[in-house]
Amino acid sequence: MKKKILILFISAGLFGLQLAKAQQKAYEMMVNGVKVIVQPSGNDIVEIQTVIKGGVQNYPASKSGIESLALSALSECGTMRHDKNSFKNQLDKVSAEVYGFSGKDYSIIKMNCIKSDFETVWPLYAEAITQPRFDAKEFTRIKQDAINNLKEAEGQPDAAINKYAEKIAFAGRDYAKDPDGSVEVISSLTPEETKAYYQSILTRSRMLVVVVADLDKATIERKLSQLLAGIKQGPPFELKKSFFRVYKNAFSAEQRDLATNYIEGITSGPEPGTPDFNAFNVAMRIFANRHFLEIRTKNGLSYAPQAWFSNGSLAVARFAVSTTQPDKYITVFDKLVDSVKTTGFKPDEVANMKVTYLTQFYYKQETNSAQASSLAGNEVLFNNWRRSLTLVNDVKKLTVDEVNDAFRKYIGNIVWVYQGDPKKVTPVNYINGTLHKADNPVSQ
Repeated sequence: MKKKILILFISAGLFGLQLAKAQQKAYEMMVNGVKVIVQPSGNDIVEIQTVIKGGVQNYPASKSGIESLALSALSECGTMRHDKNSFKNQLDKVSAEVYGFSGKDYSIIKMNCIKSDFETVWPLYAEAITQPRFDAKEFTRIKQDAINNLKEAEGQPDAAINKYAEKIAFAGRDYAKDPDGSVEVISSLTPEETKAYYQSILTRSRMLVVVVADLDKATIERKLSQLLAGIKQGPPFELKKSFFRVYKNAFSAEQRDLATNYIEGITSGPEPGTPDFNAFNVAMRIFANRHFLEIRTKNGLSYAPQAWFSNGSLAVARFAVSTTQPDKYITVFDKLVDSVKTTGFKPDEVANMKVTYLTQFYYKQETNSAQASSLAGNEVLFNNWRRSLTLVNDVKKLTVDEVNDAFRKYIGNIVWVYQGDPKKVTPVNYINGTLHKADNPVSQ
């Protein structure tokens, strides 16, 4: 075990040194009022991501899904200069990618190609962003694809419980909105309405551009100046971050004819940029291991129990299981949380997880696309893209007390949701708990 940890530590260290070198070369600049982050890649791949900030904060619940559909249309409905087939064919000739997608906090329009094909792909990318066609026939096609995906997701219990949990826990908040929308909303959207919406959010005030490529600064600046020249400035925009506080345990059930029962809980987590963020991230990863050990290995209550830190502008801790014994699950869960709060995580657990977390993080940064996504996410959520390059040192500094304190501080009252057979669960066990101890002060 020690040998494995040493290898992981060396791997993380070597990658950290590589990123330290990258950090020295990475830079930012302003082009037409838009921040541009550039990280030289040391390879022949060009990855560019244009970010539109806001996500679910950009539209009302009655229009959930409109941004996702708009971003899909950029590459799937053609441009004013190329119909969809012509647009796709030119990309296929050079094995390049241009497409958009949306999330809870921001959307991304990305391009990926070989450096030698940059001059061929860039005009297509610029067209997709600034001259989308929103062709009616193609729009009908992508609408139907979106509807089919929504129906398929509804039939998948894991996806269904996640959506149900967010609907209940985040009621009244922007995070209750599903970026993919609903069948009802998507069915009602027209190409004209969706195009008008896209044009309303395509403003320099909402934009961020990330470039991971070996392109000279003058080229990047010239291309982006031309791209941004035709985009309006728009009113000032700032992504709102908020703290999710659970004042008392809650339980909601939904009857579903399933082979087993699905349970998910949501509770507090630290906002991005706060002192507890990294410590809580490590704490939840250790807890996930203990949760798996107690629920599956020792008690056989669930095949794939999960616990994770879902971080965004609204950051929360989540727990999920599928089980035929929901009452026994909450009993084991309560005892596990109480044990962690009482005795804390062990020093070797914290040390090992710090290494494992960093190794996993940096292994995922091996592609230009992953690096660009990390830079974009850290800039939008933390207002600090350099965090992507300094995380190794930040995590190494964490102490056992900081990790334990973070867990105790945020894991308190929980919003629980349940899908399955209501006759097999006792709600009062989830509402009152099974230990009859005082709740965590942070949730009072």
